[in-house]
Amino acid sequence: MSRPLHDCFGRCHCSAVRVEIRTDFPELTTCDCSIRRRRSALMVRVHKSALRLLAPARALAEYRFHTGMARHYVCRTCDKYPFHRKRLYPDHYAVNVHGLEGIELDGIPVRATVGAAMD
Repeated sequence: MSRPLHDCFGRCHCSAVRVEIRTDFPELTTCDCSIRRRRSALMVRVHKSALRLLAPARALAEYRFHTGMARHYVCRTCDKYPFHRKRLYPDHYAVNVHGLEGIELDGIPVRATVGAAMD
């Protein structure tokens, strides 16, 4: 089933980090890797061209672990986890939908992904 495209705005808790994404919400994902499990992140994958940072990049801190390929970003002020650049799909971001405003998540399929066992 095809869903309409949405322009969504998101922000961290303190609003220092603001993003705009364009997506049709094909699915949401959870992950059992240590960072997303501890942050209870629920993600939607978007192409890098579909994410626009509306705040200065200096508002973000970058964190890498394990292979160092994925780039996880957090707000330097409130430590909210808005998105990360994906390891397996480096031309995509995974955006934490808990920071998006005015979206209805009911009916969007959720897929559990296995990150903890990735080599």
